Amino acid sequence: MDTVSKQKRSEIMSLVKSKDSKIETLFRKELWRAGFRYRKNSGKYFGKPDIVLPKYKTAIFVDSCFWHGCKKHCRIPSVRKKYWTAKIERNIARDKEVSKHYKKQGWKIFRIWEHEINQNITKVISKIGL
Repeated sequence: MDTVSKQKRSEIMSLVKSKDSKIETLFRKELWRAGFRYRKNSGKYFGKPDIVLPKYKTAIFVDSCFWHGCKKHCRIPSVRKKYWTAKIERNIARDKEVSKHYKKQGWKIFRIWEHEINQNITKVISKIGL
């Protein structure tokens, strides 16, 4: 059972960004500084990658630890545990499907965890090193 009203929960969830989060913005700035030119959140590409480098046939997804089920940091809320478990499992399954799609097309896929960017953004950028 939720501790807030349905209307309040809806209001809270509407504030959760699906694009241009602080971590994404920070990562894009570093990517630009490293000389990469990209497209962001383009609906033109399957699965709406956070960043696309068309020149290199590369799609980059900046995955938050909670929403994408990071094994190190994702903690399922104790309230409505079944709901949240199913939600995150669907997200993980969709992530796998999208990655598989790009690999079949011959694209490079990078799925970068939020905590990796927080720990060492320079290392993450060099990992991409196209």
